[in-house]
Amino acid sequence: MGADHYPEIPVSPPPPKATLDSAGEILRALAAPVRIAIVLQLQASPRCVHELVGALGVAQPLISQHLRVLKAAGIVRGNRTGREVLYELADEHLAHIVVDAVAHAEEG
Repeated sequence: MGADHYPEIPVSPPPPKATLDSAGEILRALAAPVRIAIVLQLQASPRCVHELVGALGVAQPLISQHLRVLKAAGIVRGNRTGREVLYELADEHLAHIVVDAVAHAEEG
């Protein structure tokens, strides 16, 4: 059977450019290993900066910097309670992206 005998696959239109741009921003924000680790921590439960520092063994200024990137991309949000900010995932869909990527990497 030749190549010209394959069934036609319908072509769907791409999403709007704004949607593609937004998806690209999310993926760029998730591109750093520390940010992936933060998302995995926040998937378990909301955390404040010092809890992330303890869990990940990364300096506080670096955790704060990564949280700013994740927050700017709409991946996490912070809720101030007194002197601390409790960070949580803005959307569970994002946790699935990270969990699936980690699972795929572990498959080797």
